Amino acid sequence: MALTGPSKTARGAAGYRAAHQAADGATIFRDPFARLILEPDALAEADERARDPASRNIRLFMAARSRFADDCLEAAVARCVRQVVVLGAGLDTLALRNPFREIGVKVYEVDQPLTQAWKRERLAAAKLRAPNELVWVPVDFETDDLSTSLATAGFRPDQSAIYVWLGVTPYLTRPAVFSLLEKVAQSPDAAIVFDYSEPIENYPPERRPAIAAMAERVAAAGEPWLTLLDPIDLRLTLEGMGYTSIEDLGPGDVAARYFGGDHAQSRGGAGPHLVLASTDRKLTEI
Repeated sequence: MALTGPSKTARGAAGYRAAHQAADGATIFRDPFARLILEPDALAEADERARDPASRNIRLFMAARSRFADDCLEAAVARCVRQVVVLGAGLDTLALRNPFREIGVKVYEVDQPLTQAWKRERLAAAKLRAPNELVWVPVDFETDDLSTSLATAGFRPDQSAIYVWLGVTPYLTRPAVFSLLEKVAQSPDAAIVFDYSEPIENYPPERRPAIAAMAERVAAAGEPWLTLLDPIDLRLTLEGMGYTSIEDLGPGDVAARYFGGDHAQSRGGAGPHLVLASTDRKLTEI
């Protein structure tokens, strides 16, 4: 995915997180920086989109995936993990919200250089200081070696770590997705939190036009979906890589955990998934 500016999907995801703070009262995911870090025009657009009831499902999922990552991080820190790697960070505010900085938890933010430059500009505009525990790691996931880039930034590959990889897998090629997952699997005592989308053919026929329309919109924005994953195939692949514990939450699981079984997303079937996979079983006990 070659970018000529900051990621449009990163801005869109930040808009959903920001809108959740106002439209839903931050009932699932509380982020005091979400509305500060976004550009005023983008924030106004996100709030306007939130007035459409049809946007609620995706907004709540965006909030739930950030909450899921926070829950996984909290559990990992309780088991003495002190390194967090946020892959494709965009305008994620985990480093700003980091409640574990006093015990030495360091956050490595990995992203495209242009997106990181945009984020630095947004932090400055919002008069938010990047904490000392934040380390910037510019990387092109398609061409750069992640391990080398992290090591250069001071990351300790011999120590436990949790990786957070949200909103990225659909926009990378399949080899790039699996290469990164395999690298994490080769690390000692490592866990990774990520989300993925299922192939359109996994959806019932009546839902496929809406999913196809969404695919067309992101493609028109210059960031097409390249990799969609089948849950059964993915689990087998992760197990083959050496992941010893895998938690895969489908739409119904996410709804039941974070916003109640009566919500529309509690229906079964295809949809976006949240995954926590680990090479150390105790790192996935949340």
